Formats: sequence, structure tokens, C-alpha cells
Amino acid sequence: MQKENNNGIETIQNNSEILFIFEAKMTNPNGDPDDENRPRMDYDRNLNLVSDVRLKRYIRDYIANNIQGDRNKIFVRKIDGASVNAKKSLANILRLKESKKIELNSDQEDNFKNSAIDVRLFGAVVPDVKFANKSNATLTGAVQFNWGYSLNKFNGPIDSNGITSHFQTGKSSDTEESTKSSGAMGKDYRVGYSIIAFHGIISAKRAEQTNLSDSDIDIFDDAMVKAIPSEATTRSKMGQTPLFYLRAEYNSPDYFIGDLRRYIKLVNKENKEIPFEESDKLDWDKYKLDISKLKTKFENAKDNISAIYFWKHEDIELTGWELKEDNIVIQKVELPKEKKSEHQNG
Repeated sequence: MQKENNNGIETIQNNSEILFIFEAKMTNPNGDPDDENRPRMDYDRNLNLVSDVRLKRYIRDYIANNIQGDRNKIFVRKIDGASVNAKKSLANILRLKESKKIELNSDQEDNFKNSAIDVRLFGAVVPDVKFANKSNATLTGAVQFNWGYSLNKFNGPIDSNGITSHFQTGKSSDTEESTKSSGAMGKDYRVGYSIIAFHGIISAKRAEQTNLSDSDIDIFDDAMVKAIPSEATTRSKMGQTPLFYLRAEYNSPDYFIGDLRRYIKLVNKENKEIPFEESDKLDWDKYKLDISKLKTKFENAKDNISAIYFWKHEDIELTGWELKEDNIVIQKVELPKEKKSEHQNG
């Protein structure tokens, strides 16, 4: 459902919450440039970490490469592998002459937001640009993620082999991962197997400020499921597969449940919970996702829920909730028929 904001633009009316789970196998889902590009890790809790910046980059790249239209331009983008300066990107979108200081009137600000879908989703910070009636050019996005963390124990990366890199020396990419100079020797750190879970929110109140619409959410749902298979295709990023996506849409701009990951647990094939200390050597066919607590939470919050949208990979097993039929309104995310899975291909 939509409502008009103060500028007469229709934006989403209700909040949503997101649970997204993917696997990372023999890959580096998010390297830490301050730690030799090792996979990010919470050393105190033995968790593999992935930043929200990394996930948003996949979504932006997927939309840029697959979704057409004047409303679906990407503000935070790359050309030939190099990040584009924020002020230059804004000037390109609005077809303005680039200058040291750019001031936008309210119509130009709306045109900027209406042209760049990643601004409507994630917001933007534009140095040396002033928006009408604002002291700075900062827009807080309606869609926000916590950092992702592994549901299973992560003891650290597997032993590294030396590699020769062809990237620039001493720099970090916009996903906060390190690059190396042409011909420089580097380390190839990878995780054995991680089950990474993200929690996110979509704020209807923030959507009023960025002009986020229902049609934008349709594109976002699509990108959440298809971005990683489409964009994680470099040598270090291959081996990542989405497993489960759920978006609970509420019937209010004021309601949130909270981090949905706390209601997920890993169980073995006999539906017995896998102790965290014994979860460091899992693989895709050794566990199920138990979502029974999540079902109970949604049942208790039923009066606040408008709909629940979900998708799951055909190879992942769920227990505790048959999503096909339930007294909560369940709608499947509409996606093209899946190709044969990587697991089935061996």
C-alpha cells in the first residue's frame, strides 16, 4: 500500500522486516582490508561476518546490470571497476554541469531521488552538494541492514595459498575490501562453510523522505534473491548461494518486531538442535533451518502483519513451519523458475 508524501509522491505506507540467509562455501564473502583481506570475523564469538555495505553492493550491481528504466539508475556505482565520485554521479544523473559547489532546488532534489533507485532504497551522502531547505546533502535510506553473521561456528579461514593479483596497490574498494598492485603477491583466504544471516528493516517514515514506492520494493525483493548468484562471480566470491528470504510487511509505519535471526536455529536431519560448538564442520546437506520460533512470533503478532513474502532455495530444508498454507497471509516472492541448483550439479 502507498500514501502521498508532502511533495505529492506516492511512497510505501507500512514497515517491513527482512530475514535473508545465504551460504558461503570455499569462498571469501567479505574480506577485511585491515587483516590481509581475511574473511571478516568476530574473534570473541567465533562468527563469520559480512558487512551491510557488501550486501548493498551486490544489490546495486544487480539492478544496474539487469533492471532498465529512467527510475532505476544507480547513484553509488562503478565504471570500468572504479568508483564514481558522488558529486560527479549526481551531476550525471541530473545532467548538471559539475562545479565545486552544487545547490539543488526542491524539484531537482525530487528528480535526483526519483531517478536513482539506490538512493530511494539506501539513501545517499553527497559531499559539496546542498539540498533545498537542508543544511547538508544526506538522505537516510528506508532500507537498512545489520551486519550479517554466521549461524554456525567459524574457527577462522582455511589455510591460505599465495596468489598473484592484478589490482591497484594499497587501496580498499567501496565494499571495504583490499586490492593489490599488478604482480603483487597476496593471500587467498577462504571460509570452509558459513551460513550467513542478515536482518533488515524497511521504514515507511524514511520512505517518505526518499520517495520509496511499492514498485521499488518489488525490484528489491527480486534483487535480494538473485543479486548474489548474478554478481558474486569473481574468483574470490564464487561459492555463495542464497538459501532463504523472508519479508514481513506490517500494517503500520510504527511497528517492528526486532532482529528476526534470534528466532532461527540449526537442527540436524533428525530435527535435534545442533550445538553451536559442534556446528563448525557443517555442509549444505547436514542441517535444516528450524523456523518454528519465527512462526510463533508471527502468530503472536498476527494483528500487526499485512503479509509475509518468502522464497527458499529448493535444496534447503525447513522445519517448524509449512509456509505453503497457514492462517497468516503468506505470499511467495514471484521469481522466474530457478535453474538447476549448484548443489545438484555437484
